[in-house]
Amino acid sequence: MPLVPRPEPYSGLNFEVTVEGISPDGAAVGATFKEVSGFESTMEIIEYRSGRSPLTMTKIPGLNKHGNITLKWGANGTKLFWDWIFSAMSGQVQRANGSIKLFDENRQEVMRWNFTRAWPTKYTGPSLNAATNEISIETLELAVETMVLDTV
Repeated sequence: MPLVPRPEPYSGLNFEVTVEGISPDGAAVGATFKEVSGFESTMEIIEYRSGRSPLTMTKIPGLNKHGNITLKWGANGTKLFWDWIFSAMSGQVQRANGSIKLFDENRQEVMRWNFTRAWPTKYTGPSLNAATNEISIETLELAVETMVLDTV
């Protein structure tokens, strides 16, 4: 998918997350979420000082690290993500690939971040309170090994 540049930035409200292979039939599970955050990449810095250079530190690139992706959605009784979470909590960690797709105002895909070897590392159930009228929100945190911006 080629990137589609334009003068003004895209809105952050049209997006979809797809996770491959976690449904019983092996199909990709696509879902819309209230919020997706945490997709970030960091390259560590290794500082090195030579004995011949007492006043200067040399900085060299280290390991790449990718942040955990956090997904938030309104509790709707869908069990596919819960089954994946429960499987991991039971010691059967199933890694999966997926993508975060950003859409324009016409629901045309304009950007995609692909992640690999993700697995559920934290689940938070909804806060329930009879004194409010808020939507019940579930949260899932995914550990990912790589994150790349898809430009093909």
